[in-house]
Amino acid sequence: MFKEFKQSIEWGGETLTLETGKIARQADACVIATLGETSVLCAVVFEKKPKVGFDFFPLTVHYQEKYYAAGKIPCGFFKREARPTEKETLTSRLIDRPIRPLFVPGFKHETQVICTVLSHDLENDPDVVAMIAASAALTLSGAPFRGPIGCARVGFVDGEYVLNPSCDDMHKLRENPEQRLDLIVAGTKDAVMMVESEAYELSEAEMLGAVKFGHDAMQPVIDMIIDLAEDAAKDMFDFQPADYSELYAKVEKVGEDAVRAAFAITDKQERTTAISAARDTIQKALSEEDREDSQLGNCFKKLESAVVRGDVIKTGKRIDGRDLTTVRPIVSEVGLLPRTHGSALFTRGETQGLVVTTLGTGDDEQMIDALTGTYRSNFMLHYNFPPYSVGEAGRMMGPGRREIGHGKLAWRALQAVLPAATDFPYTIRVVSEITESNGSSSMASVCGGSLSMMDAGVPLKSAVAGVAMGLILEGDDYAILTDILGDEDHLGDMDFKVAGTEAGITSLQMDIKVAGITAEIMEKALDQAKDARLHILGEMANALTSAGDFSVHAPRIETMNVPADKIREVIGAGGKVIREIVEVSGAKVDINDDGVIKIASANAESIEKAMAMINEIVAVPEAGKIYTGKVVKLMDFGAFVNFFGKRDGLVHVSQLANERVNHPKDILTEGQEVKVKLMGFDDRGKVRLSMKVVDQETGLEIKNDG
Repeated sequence: MFKEFKQSIEWGGETLTLETGKIARQADACVIATLGETSVLCAVVFEKKPKVGFDFFPLTVHYQEKYYAAGKIPCGFFKREARPTEKETLTSRLIDRPIRPLFVPGFKHETQVICTVLSHDLENDPDVVAMIAASAALTLSGAPFRGPIGCARVGFVDGEYVLNPSCDDMHKLRENPEQRLDLIVAGTKDAVMMVESEAYELSEAEMLGAVKFGHDAMQPVIDMIIDLAEDAAKDMFDFQPADYSELYAKVEKVGEDAVRAAFAITDKQERTTAISAARDTIQKALSEEDREDSQLGNCFKKLESAVVRGDVIKTGKRIDGRDLTTVRPIVSEVGLLPRTHGSALFTRGETQGLVVTTLGTGDDEQMIDALTGTYRSNFMLHYNFPPYSVGEAGRMMGPGRREIGHGKLAWRALQAVLPAATDFPYTIRVVSEITESNGSSSMASVCGGSLSMMDAGVPLKSAVAGVAMGLILEGDDYAILTDILGDEDHLGDMDFKVAGTEAGITSLQMDIKVAGITAEIMEKALDQAKDARLHILGEMANALTSAGDFSVHAPRIETMNVPADKIREVIGAGGKVIREIVEVSGAKVDINDDGVIKIASANAESIEKAMAMINEIVAVPEAGKIYTGKVVKLMDFGAFVNFFGKRDGLVHVSQLANERVNHPKDILTEGQEVKVKLMGFDDRGKVRLSMKVVDQETGLEIKNDG
């Protein structure tokens, strides 16, 4: 009934298997990739008729994690998977970025790639497995895909690169000083297509080495996909790109001068208006038949691209008049908003980010429910891109894939320099509001985020800056552009973002629109980016060089440790004791399973009160020490005295006074203040107190000379 095909190799210490032919046979192709015991199904479908009127390739990638894959039931009321998680959104983008440029130019058929995690062994991250499955499925589908691609995750421990480190190693990256890198690289047999990384101040040479290591490591995967395709691939879909050379010649003839004049304008808004006017001029000069041609939009874009790219290659001069390596003018400001905990305004040319930092307590940590388990995060970075930032009126919606992706990139760049939670026990939320955008707003978020956190008093290990690099590639000629504009990103061949400190790189992301770039180009781009990063850090230092004063509006947090066996006493039955501490002191109190207590309040007296109440519960009285207590109960055999917090002890009738006492009520009354010495503890741990060895007037011990 089934015509199955399978290929397997040993890869990174695990068995990687690709299977097809048994499941989802109505899709154009379906491949199940398995690494260890992590399995991902990828199904590909593409429409056989093109979308009319589309000037872009309608490709959508969906990566979805099913909780059953890890033997879990989803949290929440409905107990089923809901909207995509951040991990799912980021992985969907991760898969999209290297495969999109490899479809034949002009292909406008709607294409959908759906990756579903079926099994997760909690060791091998499904994102790499999903990308391999997507590459294999596209290669088998018959779509005009110029793959396959491979993919690999690279770690860096003790100066050695590690292929496909475990999920646990990557999740605890911040806590493990030996593991300094989480890098994913994708590419074809000859070139690199995509890089995404989180690093701990690696040098340019170390990062380039990691990319090369990953590219070499993925070659057996590419060979395996080719072997599978030889057995199971469908015939290539008959697709011929539209020939619009005749129409383009007309557009070029009547519009090149107008387009060139428009791109000579340095101001973005004026340039946009001039480009729109140039398009109107071209349309008026064309016949009605040409104006209705569906390829006219492609002709416009090709002409704009030819003008911009040609000028850069020939003259080294860019749209705004800069040379290839100059960074736009930078203005850095901090402390703009009086009631926020920290704020910064970072402006680079026509790109601007207003970045705000808020400090919170343990109650504000983000709870994340993932396949690998539920964990908490004390650092969040949220990126917002309102339509006014590009001078447009648009719909206001929740964060989309772009906002989530840019925010995560900035998060990766900054998390490497955060202080340890034990040294700075705060939850940190950074929000980047992009108020102007003309290229590299994610890197503006990195720069503004660094300044904003320092303004809030966060003791970062070092300031972080970021820059976006571009590429114009024409045959053997190429030009690498520092600090690209929006148009240079749109019309160029690469968006290469590098962030880091003076000591090294903390994040690197590369997307390209051509079929891969060489190691030589990447090495030159990294060196050029380093010069730009150091320049930007110098400009940022004009505003702030280290952590500023702690905001008076931020909560103060003090930490204390209690023995693990005392945690229950601090919390009390049903939380009664800890609620009383919070109500009486006015401070927030958070205690974890290790006995670490965080006490937060903007009022120092509230913190001191809470600490005193906790100390009363957990502190242990010392034998031989004299305490002032209060009589709480009189019995025939002695008196019970509250002498240490809420702790009572018995003063036996024989220890009340040096003379004989018939009954404690003869010399004491309930509520009376007395001085007692802790003599020790009996075999059952009961307290033994004495009054007769203490001078009740002075509180000093009575020495027995005999």
